[in-house]
Amino acid sequence: MLINWLVVLGAGFIPLIIGFIWYHPKVFGTAWIKASGVSVDNAKQSNMLMIFGFTLLLGIFLSSAMMSMTIHQMHMMGTLVNITGFGQEGTEVNNYYMDFLAKYGGEFRTFKHGALHGVIGGIFIVLPIVGVNAMFEQKGIKYILINTGFWTTCMALMGGVICAWV
Repeated sequence: MLINWLVVLGAGFIPLIIGFIWYHPKVFGTAWIKASGVSVDNAKQSNMLMIFGFTLLLGIFLSSAMMSMTIHQMHMMGTLVNITGFGQEGTEVNNYYMDFLAKYGGEFRTFKHGALHGVIGGIFIVLPIVGVNAMFEQKGIKYILINTGFWTTCMALMGGVICAWV
């Protein structure tokens, strides 16, 4: 299975783009400032170049992980990759894999399917992580919902892009 790393890189930009919209004062920015306890003055003093660069890097990490969450054919490759002969033309295992991809490689490879897996990941991965951190940081439900909503939206869009175009 060939991976289009340009699409993975492009999907890595989604948290930056959605974050610009999501945390805008006219959307959830003002509510997030209140819920998080971050002051506007402290936010203005941040090293935004470092924050944006690190956000992009972590977005690329997340988009890479989204491949295994959204593309079911990756599991077949993961099962066969360590078998002798995988990736070598003409071997039994490689022929089996290529036949599988020829028959089923396009199954469940839509934006909608990837977005569904992104939402599932948001609910069952992001929500528990953000929720536990928020409880220990003594943040309220609004903080949890704003941040979980952001990451669930990002993962839905990333999953859709990855599933449809990788």
